[in-house]
Amino acid sequence: MKTWIAFWNILVKDMKTYYLKPPNISWGLIFPLAWTGMFFIKSGNGLGDIPHLLPGLVAVSILFGTTSMLAVTVTFEKKNRSFERLLLAPIPLSALMLAKTSGAILMGSVNALVPVVIAAILTDLSQVAWGIFIPAVFLIAVSSTFLGLFIAVAVSEVFEAQTFSNFFRFPMMFLCGLFFPIAKLPLLLKPLAFAFPITYGTDLLHGAVHGHHIMAFSFDLGMLVIFCLGLFILSLYNIKKKWIA
Repeated sequence: MKTWIAFWNILVKDMKTYYLKPPNISWGLIFPLAWTGMFFIKSGNGLGDIPHLLPGLVAVSILFGTTSMLAVTVTFEKKNRSFERLLLAPIPLSALMLAKTSGAILMGSVNALVPVVIAAILTDLSQVAWGIFIPAVFLIAVSSTFLGLFIAVAVSEVFEAQTFSNFFRFPMMFLCGLFFPIAKLPLLLKPLAFAFPITYGTDLLHGAVHGHHIMAFSFDLGMLVIFCLGLFILSLYNIKKKWIA
Protein backbone atom coordinates (compact mmCIF):
# COMPACT_ATOMS: atom_id res chain seq x y z
CA MET A 1 0.00 0.00 0.00
CA LYS A 2 2.84 2.42 0.83
CA THR A 3 4.36 1.78 -2.59
CA TRP A 4 1.09 2.66 -4.32
CA ILE A 5 0.70 5.82 -2.23
CA ALA A 6 4.22 6.90 -3.14
CA PHE A 7 3.56 6.01 -6.79
CA TRP A 8 0.44 8.17 -6.87
CA ASN A 9 2.08 11.14 -5.11
CA ILE A 10 5.05 11.12 -7.51
CA LEU A 11 2.71 10.93 -10.51
CA VAL A 12 0.53 13.82 -9.29
CA LYS A 13 3.56 15.96 -8.48
CA ASP A 14 5.08 15.44 -11.93
CA MET A 15 1.79 16.20 -13.65
CA LYS A 16 1.47 19.51 -11.83
CA THR A 17 5.11 20.50 -12.04
CA TYR A 18 6.13 19.41 -15.53
CA TYR A 19 3.69 17.75 -17.90
CA LEU A 20 1.02 20.44 -18.12
CA LYS A 21 3.49 23.27 -18.77
CA PRO A 22 3.24 25.15 -22.12
CA PRO A 23 6.72 24.14 -23.42
CA ASN A 24 5.92 20.43 -23.17
CA ILE A 25 2.50 20.89 -24.73
CA SER A 26 3.85 22.99 -27.61
CA TRP A 27 6.83 20.81 -28.45
CA GLY A 28 5.08 17.54 -27.82
CA LEU A 29 1.82 18.32 -29.63
CA ILE A 30 1.77 21.47 -31.76
CA PHE A 31 4.97 20.65 -33.64
CA PRO A 32 3.86 17.24 -34.96
CA LEU A 33 0.42 18.64 -35.75
CA ALA A 34 1.95 21.47 -37.79
CA TRP A 35 4.45 19.15 -39.45
CA THR A 36 1.77 16.70 -40.53
CA GLY A 37 -0.45 19.60 -41.58
CA MET A 38 2.18 20.46 -44.17
CA PHE A 39 1.85 16.96 -45.59
CA PHE A 40 -1.92 17.33 -45.67
CA ILE A 41 -1.78 20.67 -47.50
CA LYS A 42 0.85 19.44 -49.91
CA SER A 43 -1.15 16.34 -50.85
CA GLY A 44 -4.08 18.41 -52.09
CA ASN A 45 -6.45 15.45 -51.82
CA GLY A 46 -8.87 17.08 -49.40
CA LEU A 47 -10.52 15.20 -46.55
CA GLY A 48 -9.85 11.88 -48.25
CA ASP A 49 -6.20 12.02 -47.14
CA ILE A 50 -7.03 12.24 -43.42
CA PRO A 51 -7.30 8.46 -42.80
CA HIS A 52 -4.00 8.00 -44.64
CA LEU A 53 -2.22 10.58 -42.47
CA LEU A 54 -3.89 9.67 -39.17
CA PRO A 55 -1.57 6.78 -38.15
CA GLY A 56 1.51 8.89 -38.74
CA LEU A 57 0.09 11.91 -36.94
CA VAL A 58 -0.86 9.81 -33.92
CA ALA A 59 2.54 8.10 -33.75
CA VAL A 60 4.51 11.36 -34.11
CA SER A 61 2.36 13.10 -31.47
CA ILE A 62 3.10 10.30 -29.01
CA LEU A 63 6.80 10.10 -29.87
CA PHE A 64 7.53 13.81 -29.48
CA GLY A 65 5.28 14.23 -26.47
CA THR A 66 6.73 11.42 -24.38
CA THR A 67 10.43 11.89 -25.17
CA SER A 68 10.24 15.66 -24.66
CA MET A 69 8.62 15.26 -21.25
CA LEU A 70 11.09 12.70 -19.93
CA ALA A 71 13.97 14.90 -21.03
CA VAL A 72 12.65 17.58 -18.67
CA THR A 73 11.46 15.61 -15.64
CA VAL A 74 14.31 13.17 -15.13
CA THR A 75 17.22 15.30 -16.37
CA PHE A 76 16.12 18.45 -14.54
CA GLU A 77 15.59 16.66 -11.23
CA LYS A 78 18.90 14.84 -11.54
CA LYS A 79 20.74 18.11 -12.20
CA ASN A 80 19.08 19.80 -9.20
CA ARG A 81 19.72 16.76 -6.98
CA SER A 82 16.05 16.37 -6.10
CA PHE A 83 16.09 12.98 -7.79
CA GLU A 84 18.60 11.79 -5.19
CA ARG A 85 15.97 12.33 -2.47
CA LEU A 86 13.54 10.17 -4.41
CA LEU A 87 16.15 7.42 -4.58
CA LEU A 88 16.21 7.40 -0.78
CA ALA A 89 12.48 6.64 -0.61
CA PRO A 90 11.65 3.17 0.79
CA ILE A 91 10.19 1.88 -2.48
CA PRO A 92 11.71 -0.35 -5.17
CA LEU A 93 13.65 1.43 -7.90
CA SER A 94 11.44 -0.15 -10.55
CA ALA A 95 8.30 1.24 -8.88
CA LEU A 96 9.95 4.66 -8.57
CA MET A 97 10.84 4.80 -12.26
CA LEU A 98 7.41 3.54 -13.30
CA ALA A 99 5.95 6.41 -11.28
CA LYS A 100 8.30 8.88 -12.98
CA THR A 101 7.36 7.58 -16.43
CA SER A 102 3.61 7.05 -15.95
CA GLY A 103 2.89 10.74 -16.40
CA ALA A 104 4.65 10.77 -19.77
CA ILE A 105 2.78 7.61 -20.83
CA LEU A 106 -0.51 9.22 -19.84
CA MET A 107 0.23 12.50 -21.63
CA GLY A 108 1.47 10.68 -24.70
CA SER A 109 -1.80 8.77 -24.87
CA VAL A 110 -3.75 12.01 -24.45
CA ASN A 111 -1.71 13.57 -27.26
CA ALA A 112 -2.83 10.73 -29.50
CA LEU A 113 -6.48 11.55 -28.82
CA VAL A 114 -6.20 15.06 -30.26
CA PRO A 115 -5.61 14.10 -33.91
CA VAL A 116 -8.18 11.30 -33.54
CA VAL A 117 -10.82 13.75 -32.36
CA ILE A 118 -9.99 16.20 -35.14
CA ALA A 119 -10.11 13.42 -37.74
CA ALA A 120 -13.44 12.17 -36.35
CA ILE A 121 -14.91 15.66 -36.81
CA LEU A 122 -13.67 15.98 -40.39
CA THR A 123 -14.24 12.48 -41.73
CA ASP A 124 -15.80 9.08 -41.00
CA LEU A 125 -13.69 6.79 -38.79
CA SER A 126 -16.23 3.99 -38.45
CA GLN A 127 -13.88 1.64 -40.34
CA VAL A 128 -11.14 1.92 -37.69
CA ALA A 129 -10.52 -1.26 -35.67
CA TRP A 130 -10.38 0.32 -32.22
CA GLY A 131 -9.53 -2.98 -30.57
CA ILE A 132 -6.17 -2.77 -32.36
CA PHE A 133 -5.79 1.00 -32.45
CA ILE A 134 -6.06 1.60 -28.68
CA PRO A 135 -3.52 -1.07 -27.60
CA ALA A 136 -1.17 0.22 -30.31
CA VAL A 137 -1.43 3.77 -28.95
CA PHE A 138 -0.68 2.58 -25.42
CA LEU A 139 2.31 0.44 -26.41
CA ILE A 140 3.75 3.22 -28.58
CA ALA A 141 3.41 5.58 -25.61
CA VAL A 142 5.14 3.09 -23.28
CA SER A 143 8.00 2.28 -25.67
CA SER A 144 8.54 5.95 -26.56
CA THR A 145 8.52 6.90 -22.88
CA PHE A 146 11.08 4.25 -21.99
CA LEU A 147 13.21 5.41 -24.92
CA GLY A 148 13.02 8.91 -23.47
CA LEU A 149 14.00 7.53 -20.06
CA PHE A 150 16.99 5.73 -21.57
CA ILE A 151 18.10 9.00 -23.22
CA ALA A 152 17.53 11.10 -20.09
CA VAL A 153 19.61 8.75 -17.96
CA ALA A 154 22.49 8.92 -20.45
CA VAL A 155 22.93 12.73 -20.24
CA SER A 156 23.23 15.41 -17.57
CA GLU A 157 21.60 18.49 -19.13
CA VAL A 158 18.08 19.06 -20.50
CA PHE A 159 19.38 20.49 -23.79
CA GLU A 160 21.60 17.43 -24.19
CA ALA A 161 18.60 15.17 -23.72
CA GLN A 162 16.60 17.11 -26.33
CA THR A 163 19.48 16.98 -28.80
CA PHE A 164 20.08 13.28 -28.20
CA SER A 165 16.34 12.64 -28.56
CA ASN A 166 16.35 14.20 -32.01
CA PHE A 167 19.09 11.76 -33.00
CA PHE A 168 16.45 9.02 -32.64
CA ARG A 169 13.22 10.86 -33.38
CA PHE A 170 13.88 12.27 -36.82
CA PRO A 171 15.25 9.04 -38.32
CA MET A 172 12.21 7.27 -36.88
CA MET A 173 9.87 9.69 -38.60
CA PHE A 174 11.34 8.98 -42.02
CA LEU A 175 12.30 5.31 -41.73
CA CYS A 176 9.51 3.69 -39.76
CA GLY A 177 6.59 3.90 -42.18
CA LEU A 178 4.95 6.88 -40.51
CA PHE A 179 4.39 8.70 -43.78
CA PHE A 180 6.47 6.75 -46.30
CA PRO A 181 6.00 2.98 -46.82
CA ILE A 182 8.95 0.89 -45.71
CA ALA A 183 8.76 -1.00 -49.00
CA LYS A 184 9.80 2.19 -50.83
CA LEU A 185 12.90 2.78 -48.68
CA PRO A 186 16.35 2.11 -50.16
CA LEU A 187 17.51 -1.45 -49.59
CA LEU A 188 20.29 -0.40 -47.19
CA LEU A 189 17.86 1.50 -44.93
CA LYS A 190 15.19 -1.19 -44.58
CA PRO A 191 17.03 -3.16 -41.84
CA LEU A 192 17.44 0.05 -39.84
CA ALA A 193 13.70 0.69 -40.02
CA PHE A 194 13.00 -2.56 -38.18
CA ALA A 195 15.41 -1.58 -35.39
CA PHE A 196 12.97 1.07 -34.10
CA PRO A 197 10.06 0.14 -31.80
CA ILE A 198 7.73 2.69 -33.39
CA THR A 199 7.93 0.75 -36.68
CA TYR A 200 5.83 -2.02 -35.15
CA GLY A 201 3.42 0.42 -33.50
CA THR A 202 2.95 2.25 -36.77
CA ASP A 203 2.25 -1.03 -38.54
CA LEU A 204 -0.48 -1.74 -35.98
CA LEU A 205 -1.99 1.72 -36.50
CA HIS A 206 -1.98 1.36 -40.27
CA GLY A 207 -3.62 -2.04 -39.90
CA ALA A 208 -6.26 -0.62 -37.57
CA VAL A 209 -7.11 2.25 -39.94
CA HIS A 210 -6.56 0.67 -43.35
CA GLY A 211 -6.70 -3.06 -42.60
CA HIS A 212 -3.20 -3.60 -43.99
CA HIS A 213 -0.27 -4.94 -41.95
CA ILE A 214 3.19 -5.59 -43.36
CA MET A 215 3.81 -7.86 -40.35
CA ALA A 216 1.58 -10.16 -38.30
CA PHE A 217 -0.51 -8.53 -35.58
CA SER A 218 0.91 -10.80 -32.86
CA PHE A 219 4.48 -10.16 -34.06
CA ASP A 220 4.00 -6.37 -33.86
CA LEU A 221 2.61 -6.66 -30.34
CA GLY A 222 5.37 -9.01 -29.25
CA MET A 223 8.14 -6.77 -30.58
CA LEU A 224 6.67 -3.71 -28.89
CA VAL A 225 6.52 -5.55 -25.56
CA ILE A 226 10.13 -6.71 -25.99
CA PHE A 227 11.28 -3.14 -26.73
CA CYS A 228 9.36 -1.82 -23.70
CA LEU A 229 10.90 -4.36 -21.32
CA GLY A 230 14.38 -4.05 -22.84
CA LEU A 231 14.50 -0.25 -22.68
CA PHE A 232 13.14 -0.17 -19.13
CA ILE A 233 15.56 -2.82 -17.84
CA LEU A 234 18.49 -1.12 -19.56
CA SER A 235 17.50 2.24 -18.06
CA LEU A 236 17.31 0.72 -14.57
CA TYR A 237 20.76 -0.80 -15.08
CA ASN A 238 22.22 2.57 -16.10
CA ILE A 239 20.58 4.31 -13.13
CA LYS A 240 22.08 1.79 -10.71
CA LYS A 241 25.47 2.07 -12.41
CA LYS A 242 25.66 5.88 -12.79
CA TRP A 243 23.47 7.31 -10.05
CA ILE A 244 23.47 4.82 -7.19
CA ALA A 245 26.81 3.02 -7.35
